[in-house]
Amino acid sequence: MRGFVDLHCHWIAAIDDGAPTRDEGLAMLRALRGAGFDFVMATPHMRPALFDNAKTDLERAFHAMAIGSESDMPEVGLSSEHYFDDIVFQRLMSGEALPYPGGKAVLVEFPTDAFPARVADRFFDLRMRKLRPVLAHPERYRPVWKDRTVLDPFLDSGVVLLLDVAALTGKYGRAPERAAHELLEDGYYIAACSDAHRAKDVEDVARGIARLEKLVGQEEAAYLLGEGPLAILNGTLDT
Repeated sequence: MRGFVDLHCHWIAAIDDGAPTRDEGLAMLRALRGAGFDFVMATPHMRPALFDNAKTDLERAFHAMAIGSESDMPEVGLSSEHYFDDIVFQRLMSGEALPYPGGKAVLVEFPTDAFPARVADRFFDLRMRKLRPVLAHPERYRPVWKDRTVLDPFLDSGVVLLLDVAALTGKYGRAPERAAHELLEDGYYIAACSDAHRAKDVEDVARGIARLEKLVGQEEAAYLLGEGPLAILNGTLDT
């Protein structure tokens, strides 16, 4: 299958814990295109005290990659993975963050061990600004391991969940793998992504895609890797 749209990837060089060099970032993009992705979004971290990237920093680094129009490259775009703390939330509310192109959705991540305080209220605030929160790798959060229904209030308010396909084959451990399978079986996910940080990660991504197809069938896998991501970007989701 082709036509996949990757909404979460760290291919921009030397800006976070992703590609350390331009060559590595380009190798990652080529590998992802080989795995079926025709569009790959750059989502470098915006995380104060660790990767404290401002919007202008990320835009500068994106343009410095100078992808060009090589035939073996996917199309690319720029957004960010927003760590959902007070500082980044204020950036989102003031227009100093980097939602997905088109301004209809925004990728957010939580701390691993606990959900942020007042997160439901803050998601409501984003929705009032016509920004749909897209929650990165929900299968990796410890509260979800204990009880996946903790995500239900978020879904009820219009938040969508983004599966890291490599979790399906155990890349992050047994608990995230089990959570990913359960969330997938119960229909929690709207889209799936690579969350690749190195070119070698794409081997895990390809195995995850194969596992996804086996679990849900080609038609549903194609939706999660293509139509679902496009609906997020275009703002055409029913939920």
